[in-house]
Amino acid sequence: MKRSIRTLNILPRWIIVIIDLVVYLLSALVGYLLRLNFNLDSLYEYNFLRGIVIFTLAGLISSLATRSFAGIIRYTGIQDTLRVFYASLITLLIALGINTISENAIPYSIAAIAFFVSVVVLTSYRLVVKELFAFYRTIPQVSKKVIIFGAGQSGMITKELLDNDTSTNVKVVGFLEDNPRKIGNVLGGVRIYSARNDFQKVMIKNNPSELIIATTSMSLDRKNELVDQCLEFGIKISTVPNVDKWTGGEFGIDQIHEVRIEDLLGRNPISLKNKYVNQELSGKSVLVTGAAGSIGSELARQIIRYNPSKLILLDQSESGLFEIENEIRGLKSLGETLVCYVADVTNSKRVRRMFSQYRPEFVFHAAAYKHVPMMEINVPEAIECNLMGTRNLADLSVEYDVKKFVMISTDKAVNPTSVMGATKRAAEIYVQSLNNLLSEIEADRPTLFITTRFGNVLGSNGSVIPIFQRQIQRGGPITVTHPEITRYFMTISEACSLVLEAGVMGNGGEIFVFDMGKSIKIVELAKRMIQLSGLKEGKEIDIVFTGLRPGEKLYEELLNDMENTMSTHHPKIMIVKVKPLDFTKVKSHYSDLEDLVYSTPSNGDDMDMKMVKVLKSLIHEYRSRESKFSMLDR
Repeated sequence: MKRSIRTLNILPRWIIVIIDLVVYLLSALVGYLLRLNFNLDSLYEYNFLRGIVIFTLAGLISSLATRSFAGIIRYTGIQDTLRVFYASLITLLIALGINTISENAIPYSIAAIAFFVSVVVLTSYRLVVKELFAFYRTIPQVSKKVIIFGAGQSGMITKELLDNDTSTNVKVVGFLEDNPRKIGNVLGGVRIYSARNDFQKVMIKNNPSELIIATTSMSLDRKNELVDQCLEFGIKISTVPNVDKWTGGEFGIDQIHEVRIEDLLGRNPISLKNKYVNQELSGKSVLVTGAAGSIGSELARQIIRYNPSKLILLDQSESGLFEIENEIRGLKSLGETLVCYVADVTNSKRVRRMFSQYRPEFVFHAAAYKHVPMMEINVPEAIECNLMGTRNLADLSVEYDVKKFVMISTDKAVNPTSVMGATKRAAEIYVQSLNNLLSEIEADRPTLFITTRFGNVLGSNGSVIPIFQRQIQRGGPITVTHPEITRYFMTISEACSLVLEAGVMGNGGEIFVFDMGKSIKIVELAKRMIQLSGLKEGKEIDIVFTGLRPGEKLYEELLNDMENTMSTHHPKIMIVKVKPLDFTKVKSHYSDLEDLVYSTPSNGDDMDMKMVKVLKSLIHEYRSRESKFSMLDR
């Protein structure tokens, strides 16, 4: 019955007409009974049946005339009540008119009593039906049971949201807690169980379909342990965002989201003291290259919070710039503070015009080609963008008195095995040797060059996780290059916070690296993503090994054998100590590469091989792997 009432939208009009006629009939009968003091013998003396028929027929005529049946009862309001009143009044007048023509058809007193009774009953039953609709449509039909991990403030707010949101049809059947002081108590009418001792018992007894993690104090290892337990029982796992990410400072039910693989990777977040970043960037003109990319766009989002006088976003992708501009302008009113500059970093004339017009004081250089296999077969583009583009920006930064130039590098620059990694290492060498040259000649307020080096960022364009997600959506298979391949991971937000922190703490010439935690096997990552998708490996989706791609490493490194580290004020951020190279020698290698990149090849010339040979002469630790350039290492 509940289901039929909940799904019934509008009560049919013919039913309303019949009910109204029954009300008029009963109102007339009540009128006779009240007038005769419930003396049933007197009813026949007054010919009550004739009077009831007259009043009922008068009610039918008035209902049709006033269309009192036309209102939607579940939305009954003042206008509907007035329409009922007018219909009853017309019914009274018709009855009285008939009584005038045919004496004692229905006595005046009885007609008056029937009028008042009909007004009250017709109005009342409409309001009752309206409330019944409202009541039955708000009764939660429990379609799933939920367990909440965390009996703190976030857990209680989550329960209240679920209880009050009738569209979710959810019942919270229990809390789980690691805190022994809370276990055994009751919160919001729901018992708190031990997450470690009672987990299996609670799952078997209540058979929940979802567990919501509603605590911010859980370590990454504990979260992974809990997720593994849930996956064993086939339970969906969701999580509540941290308080600082609540929309407008408030938490809504739409912010509860399924646990993503990104939530389970890497390590516990590293907190950085951004007050120093604010002191440096506030009121300054800041340039971000590669601003349409994953790292560059996140840098833009973070930098704008520090209220720079000018934020210049440079990229050759007009569509990407358009999107990040719309996003940032949607955050706050910026006016002319935000500038989007479409340019290729290798176009020296175009980039010079930008430096001359906007005079950036800080440069964050994120523009680069980053995909290893792609650059292994497009060597000139890798060299032109990653080397010549960096040199172009670095030289212009010196010419236009930029305060700090922060270059974003990669762990693939360490003991490079690919063209991409080698070009990033060559770019590191150029800016570091240029910084040392400026320091030696004691230039007046020289530009300080700083490098940041980190591993893979979660969710970046072309990274492994989005690729796996698309493969899972297609039904597989998931392709992994090698069963032993591992990678370090960090979030884009953390990577960009590191870049900003390095820009503040750097004194020039440093290469900053992060403590990246433990490296992760890519095949284990694929298996975990399959589990989180509710699928079974080998049955519903397969993992296929395709072999290492050209230039690809099995293991990434943050330091090479000739490098060591020095601590900083932050225990998770270190400075790499490397042997500097003479700028004259570096410049000579760059000139050789430039001649090769921009020369017209003769027939039979393998220009790629010649370019890589120059790179290897500059970077002695560069050893190609799974590549045609391996022959140069013999």
